[in-house]
Amino acid sequence: MLKQRVITALILLAILLPALFARAPAPFIALSLVLIAAAAWEWSRLVGWSGAVALASGALCALLCALMWWSGAVERPMPLLWLAAALVGVPGGAWLIQRGVPGWPRLPRGLRWLGGIAVLCTAWLAMAQARTVGINFLLSIFVLVWAADVFAYFVGRGMGGKFSRAKLAPAISPGKSWEGVWGGMLGVLLVACIWIWVDRTYSVGSPSLYTRLYERGGWFLLAGCVFLSAMSVVGDLVESLVKRSAGVKDSSGLLPGHGGVLDRVDALLPVLPLAMMLVTVSRGAA
Repeated sequence: MLKQRVITALILLAILLPALFARAPAPFIALSLVLIAAAAWEWSRLVGWSGAVALASGALCALLCALMWWSGAVERPMPLLWLAAALVGVPGGAWLIQRGVPGWPRLPRGLRWLGGIAVLCTAWLAMAQARTVGINFLLSIFVLVWAADVFAYFVGRGMGGKFSRAKLAPAISPGKSWEGVWGGMLGVLLVACIWIWVDRTYSVGSPSLYTRLYERGGWFLLAGCVFLSAMSVVGDLVESLVKRSAGVKDSSGLLPGHGGVLDRVDALLPVLPLAMMLVTVSRGAA
């Protein structure tokens, strides 16, 4: 299993890194469109539609994203869309987690499918816009999610249950602890401080997410990092909830040793549009 994970990871890096660091944003945007279409295919299967319907879902998601790209939405400011994503996504995610695994199948299947497609298309647009802003900016969003996950894992393993006996969401993801969540947030803040220093010391192109938040004030950086870290956990928990309801461990087997595309991007899906929203708010309030 470890060998397969390593091989898959190396192949993914060989594909993703050249696209990400290409001089123009187009290669990465096109590649991300393919990946989000695969995620839409996985999502359709998780809500109970397979075969031709699942394939059509992936094609539809790709078509919608391609139309947004063709229409110029990638280069156009979308403050109302990011605000809507926050107003719907934040309470919506909390509501789904509160209802738990039994509450998910009680929602109409069509609504579950439509909600997932909307989330995927919105996240893709946010990712495409972030890459258009700059590689440093997009990478800082990616690393925020990765840091929250890595720090949460190690802090949770070492200190889980020592300060809070209650688990984070035992019926959805028994291994997650509140200590892990707090550790993830502290890790993100540490990464933010280092990244801001690098932005100010070296010429790294466009400012990172952290620098842009810090320009509004230290309190805004703190609140933004904590908020986005928390929403990365929400994204992870919601996908775990859906998979438990479907009775599967992974969203698919597209990435041998890693599961599916959704398994790799679940925490990013809410964070990308919310990061764009925070940057928009910061710029407007400056």
